[in-house]
Amino acid sequence: MAATGVKRRPPRPAPPSSGGMVRKLMLALAVFLPALLYQQLHPLPPKICGSPGGPPVTATRTRLQDGRHLAYLESGVPKDKAKYKIIFVHGFDSCRYDALPISPELAQDLGIYQLSFDRPGYGESDPNPDHKEKSIALDIEELADNLQLGPKFYLIGFSMGGEIMWSCLKHIPHRLSGVAILGPVGNYWWSGLPSNVSQHAWNQQLPQDKWAVWVSHHLPWLTYWWNTQKLFPASSVIAYNPALLSEEDKLLMTKFAFRPYMPQIRQQGQHECLHRDMIVGFGKWSWSPVELEDPFAGGEGKVHLWHGVEDLIVPVSLSRYLSEKLPWVVYHELPKSGHMFPLADGMADLIVKSLLLGEQPSQAS
Repeated sequence: MAATGVKRRPPRPAPPSSGGMVRKLMLALAVFLPALLYQQLHPLPPKICGSPGGPPVTATRTRLQDGRHLAYLESGVPKDKAKYKIIFVHGFDSCRYDALPISPELAQDLGIYQLSFDRPGYGESDPNPDHKEKSIALDIEELADNLQLGPKFYLIGFSMGGEIMWSCLKHIPHRLSGVAILGPVGNYWWSGLPSNVSQHAWNQQLPQDKWAVWVSHHLPWLTYWWNTQKLFPASSVIAYNPALLSEEDKLLMTKFAFRPYMPQIRQQGQHECLHRDMIVGFGKWSWSPVELEDPFAGGEGKVHLWHGVEDLIVPVSLSRYLSEKLPWVVYHELPKSGHMFPLADGMADLIVKSLLLGEQPSQAS
């Protein structure tokens, strides 16, 4: 006879096996961690000027054959009345507004036209995802042709733009009337550099900059993460570390650090300008400036190299060595100057007169 008044409890569900939970957790991690790692290592797409959601186009621009645009700025006398046509190539974390500050009086007296432009990824120039050390030289040549500057022109480059001058001497020497290289960045892995020279220059850097440069050369795919993570100090140049300023630079930095257009410089994404600069500038080149031959062997032009002895951003020792190995380079060493010497009062005019007229400034040794 069955018992009455007794309720049977429903059977309890069996607990999930620990093995099943582990498998699900491992599967979730296998999906989540690579996605997180990719997000950390891979930069966001660039905010291209004129694209939906991107910054507006406000500059005068020219279209290159591959469809990219370069933004540019003209100064000095009109190009159709100019005796001398100069293209200025800006440095790291800069743009077309950072042209060499040639005095209006000298520009008028000598008939100087100056063209400055945003290098790819900076300001309002489209990024170049295939940027190589050669590509910027070809961009400059095409820019000159688009603006009808004629068969030859002068070049002046500062800092990272100074390093680009070596590429122009390599790839477009037939287009050049003369070149001024100002405080150029050097690549510690250029072939032909004696180990003691490259090592001495290498050791002039702050430890965090050694790491940042090393990563950009050996692990370029890690450059974005390295310079945006917050775990440890990255590039002190990007951070504007005052420890990199010489006494003269501290006085000149007010002209550079508080530029009203600074937000425009990185507006398309700092990977497309700053990081690509590092990857290319400190990357693996198939040739070295040490191997260059005199592009003006016939005496129709000169290459001038300027460097400040007190430069704490770009060590002077590489420029010294290159000037010794390339006797056709006119070397100007400034004993009391740092990296920002082109901004010193009157210095731009001295540089230009040396390049165009062959005048030897008394300040240089």
